[in-house]
Amino acid sequence: MSTGTRNVRAGNRTVEIHRPDKTLFPGTGTEGLTKAGLAEYYRSVAPFMLPELKGRPLMLERRPDGLEGPRFMQKNTPDSYPDWIRRAELPKKDGTVTHTVCDTTASLVYLADQACLTFHRWLSRAGRPDCPDRLVFDLDPPGDDFESVRRAARQLGELLGELNLPSTLMTTGSRGLHVIVPLDGRTGFDEVREFATGVARTLADRDPDRLTTEVRTDARAGRLYLDVQRNAYAQTSVAPFSVRAKEGAPVAMPISWEQLSDPDLDARRWTVRDALEQARTRPWSAAPSRGRALGPARRRLAELG
Repeated sequence: MSTGTRNVRAGNRTVEIHRPDKTLFPGTGTEGLTKAGLAEYYRSVAPFMLPELKGRPLMLERRPDGLEGPRFMQKNTPDSYPDWIRRAELPKKDGTVTHTVCDTTASLVYLADQACLTFHRWLSRAGRPDCPDRLVFDLDPPGDDFESVRRAARQLGELLGELNLPSTLMTTGSRGLHVIVPLDGRTGFDEVREFATGVARTLADRDPDRLTTEVRTDARAGRLYLDVQRNAYAQTSVAPFSVRAKEGAPVAMPISWEQLSDPDLDARRWTVRDALEQARTRPWSAAPSRGRALGPARRRLAELG
């Protein structure tokens, strides 16, 4: 059993890693990933990841005993967390939830010590929780058919271009891709989700043999599902650069639209071993720094209908 502690310098704090040699991801022919290795990954990727987390309430996917142990989806921040971990108390039905907000490298490393493998972020920020500044389309293929994902991403990118909405791409580290539209944060969740649903239906109508908006799995008939369910209050989407709780420690990775044509691309293309190299290319650098208002795009979508 792994024991002991190790100190890690993270920004202006020193964070203690408990049982640093504990294996969280068992190796398959190679050395497995330890808790210390997970903490080092998040420490190194922090300059790229923190802007994607800043100000956002989180749901944390924890695996204290690694992949082979139970999973905990944590919304409430435990009282035992240090006071320098930022919190955001937000309303829910019949009460409130005090979410963790991760704005610093030390917070990332501390959460890695808590065996937080994956960060799931809100699409809005704690200061304006009812108004998302991100819209997410999750391209969910039937099985591991990544070519269908690649084709659907191109089709969706073209439609969003018709609506004058810039978008970015991210591998999920699982099976599909996320197409992400930065918004100006002035439109409520209900309107954003209604718009996303309209876009998805328009796209599915253009290619009904390959694409669907059917929520029920048995109604999809082998078609790729255009999932917009995450565009709602208190729903989350996997954060960029997050490690996924899957064999090999794949990472949810931002990519450029040009990389969509890479024949080696799939949803698990990057892992903790090479994710930093991709992050340093800043694949989203061509995206506008400010999100778009949704009003003009809603009018254009209505014209297309």
